Amino acid sequence: MNTRGRKQLRISHVGLRGVVGAGMTAAHVLDFASAFGTFLEKGPVVVGRDPRASGTMIHEGVTAALMACGHDVISLGIVSTPVIQHAICRLDAAGGVSIGASHNAAEWNALKFFGPKGIYLSTAEAGELLDIYHLRKFDYVEWNRIGKLRTEENAIDPYLDDLAAVYDFDALRRFRVVVDCCNGTSSLILRRLNERFGFNILLINEQIEGVSFAHEPLTDARNVALQLAPLMKPLCADAGFLFDVDSDRVAMATDEGCPVSEEMVLPMLADYLLPRSTGKLVITNLSSTALLEEVAAWHGAKVIRVPVGRQAAIDALSSYRPEQVAIAGEGTGAVMMPQFRFVYDGIASMLAILSMMRERGQKLSEIVASYPKYCMLKGEVPLVTQRVPALMAELRARNAGARINMLDGIRVDWPDRWLHVRVSQTEPIVRIICEQRGEPPHALFSGVMEHVRSFV
Repeated sequence: MNTRGRKQLRISHVGLRGVVGAGMTAAHVLDFASAFGTFLEKGPVVVGRDPRASGTMIHEGVTAALMACGHDVISLGIVSTPVIQHAICRLDAAGGVSIGASHNAAEWNALKFFGPKGIYLSTAEAGELLDIYHLRKFDYVEWNRIGKLRTEENAIDPYLDDLAAVYDFDALRRFRVVVDCCNGTSSLILRRLNERFGFNILLINEQIEGVSFAHEPLTDARNVALQLAPLMKPLCADAGFLFDVDSDRVAMATDEGCPVSEEMVLPMLADYLLPRSTGKLVITNLSSTALLEEVAAWHGAKVIRVPVGRQAAIDALSSYRPEQVAIAGEGTGAVMMPQFRFVYDGIASMLAILSMMRERGQKLSEIVASYPKYCMLKGEVPLVTQRVPALMAELRARNAGARINMLDGIRVDWPDRWLHVRVSQTEPIVRIICEQRGEPPHALFSGVMEHVRSFV
């Protein structure tokens, strides 16, 4: 991702994210981790990281700050965020920190924070953490109360045991699967899945890498088309999957070698899980595909739309009893399922897709083809903060005859298409998304892009 001309540090309710050195410094890491150590109740804290080159430095800073606040630290080494979240619950920890920038390029890194249930902080909790960070009133302890550090060498096996308790591994290992690991944490998990359970998963871009990923770690159809999709037919694969560096997002390629939009992951899993769930709610954000409403209607379910961002999803989940919610997620290929305490987990999503194929007796290409066609176009424009309110007001006035939602930027809905314009929480840009049932909404998209650019 090109960071030239953009602000290279973001401090928000999402946490700390930036280009290391040019934006995100050791001082930021120490202060944010100290704030988290102050925010948490007593107890150990689980820490893990992805393989980025800056990860070791940041891990040491996070560990030092947490120990200075009196917390014991359990270091898992290089693991995915879902593994960290499972470990928090298993180890009865006070919380956890994941060090990794997920879908961002190698020069980026981030801190993601979790509470004692292994889930992301709510908006209120994140706001409290931010207040502590900005006030810099940290609860450092005396020398004889400093926390201790220990390492856990194999957190992956207990995580796989949790997955094996939900999915029929004996039945799923018959599938021939190709996975693009994007040099990230999924390779560690999937190698172990092959070793322990005899899965037939072929890995590409599997070498752990901290500087040069094989391609941008975005889970989108463009990246699926680069290396994964062309291998499907030559390798006689039943399905292909691409993960981001952190393994919490996933995209797909069919047995016919066709890339599948990351937007399809959540609707497909909603279609699979709703008949099996007592819950009839699907929680997603305003930028996700309208196909979800169609799928939900098939099963007498309802879609709850919230602002983009994981805090908003967590807030929404806390508003309902767990048994009311069948699934939650984003159009990025990040999905949360109730069987796993609503953890974003690409590996679990992959296994659910394979389970869907097995139970329906259909190829992945057949399942994908069975859904109505929706086409989405996405764009972005560099952020000029002071002009955003005027932009939103103008867009609202221009589309007064449509259904308007101002919950997160502006979403405008018509019967067969919609647009969403919002400010990103993780990057200094305005995002523009348009979707239409049937053919791509080229005219709508180009008009909105031109209008947004006129404000920048």
